[in-house]
Amino acid sequence: MYIDSHCHLDKLKLDEFNGSLDEVMRQAKQAGVQQMLCIGVTLDDFPQMRELVKDYPQVAISCGVHPLYIAKHPLEQQQLREFASADDVVAIGETGLDYFYDSESKHVQRNSFAYHIELANELQKPLIIHTRDARDDTLSLLREGQAQNCGGVLHCFTESYEMAKQAIDDLDFFISISGIASFRNASELRDVVKKLPLDKLLIETDSPWLAPVPHRGKQNQPAFVADVAKCVADIKGITVAEVAETTKANFFRLFNRVEPVSA
Repeated sequence: MYIDSHCHLDKLKLDEFNGSLDEVMRQAKQAGVQQMLCIGVTLDDFPQMRELVKDYPQVAISCGVHPLYIAKHPLEQQQLREFASADDVVAIGETGLDYFYDSESKHVQRNSFAYHIELANELQKPLIIHTRDARDDTLSLLREGQAQNCGGVLHCFTESYEMAKQAIDDLDFFISISGIASFRNASELRDVVKKLPLDKLLIETDSPWLAPVPHRGKQNQPAFVADVAKCVADIKGITVAEVAETTKANFFRLFNRVEPVSA
């Protein structure tokens, strides 16, 4: 049984699924996906996202403001605190730094990220980190904020082995692998995945984006996390079952507020 540790169900085009999440869940279950974590990216969208998934016990939720949305959706600290304090919110994020797509708002991104870290420690909920072309600042802010106290994951990881190793060794963080690892031009990332310890890995879809091989060009969905598991297994030369079981155990170790549901 697989866990999709990072998806955006509220961003799916449901016309491909008979207009309902029911079909998304059916296909996920058919593929062996037991549970999933639906990730918040703005506070404006959070209430609608929560309402969309509230009747699906296999879906947990997070709350945060993505660094690429922070310029148009300024962080309201009190609103984030109110939403994130709710019992059904199991993690803080998606937060972090992205200097690849937005190098103009570095200061705003860093301030937002620092507050997310502070709040995660206060609430004792793990962080979900987006990082791109911001390796030093990401690690520095996590260290300064003592993020090892709340834990977290560098999601959809595409950075260097050195960054991943520091996050694991210094902060006891997890590293999440997406369908990018299956892309033809991702040989460097596959080398990183090969070196990383399985007991610090998670798998994800980041759906509706980044559909893995053999689904390139399609809308991504939680069912496809099974293909990510196969990709990781092939890279590491182990069985898919071992990837599935270990990443599932890792998920519940990190997101310890999530209640396992029966398959």
